[in-house]
Amino acid sequence: MAMEEIISMADMRAIFSVTDDFGIDREHIRVELEKADPGSARLGSGGMVEIVAPLTGLEAWLPVLRQELLRLGLKEEREA
Repeated sequence: MAMEEIISMADMRAIFSVTDDFGIDREHIRVELEKADPGSARLGSGGMVEIVAPLTGLEAWLPVLRQELLRLGLKEEREA
C-alpha cells in the first residue's frame, strides 16, 4: 500500500474542519486509515460516524462530506 493511500494528519484536520461544524465529538468519528474513491460517510453502530476519505481530491470532496452528514440527519451547529 502506497503512502498516498493512507490517511494523513492533514487529511484528518480537513475532515475535522467539516465535522466540527456539526458539533460531533471526535470520539464518535471513525475514519478508515485506507482511502478509497469516491469517499463516503455513514452512521454506524452506536451513532458512530464512519468516514472513508477519497483517494483523490480530498479538498474537493469536503463539501460532499458536509452534504452527506446533512443527509444523515446531522445538524450544523456553527456556520461553515
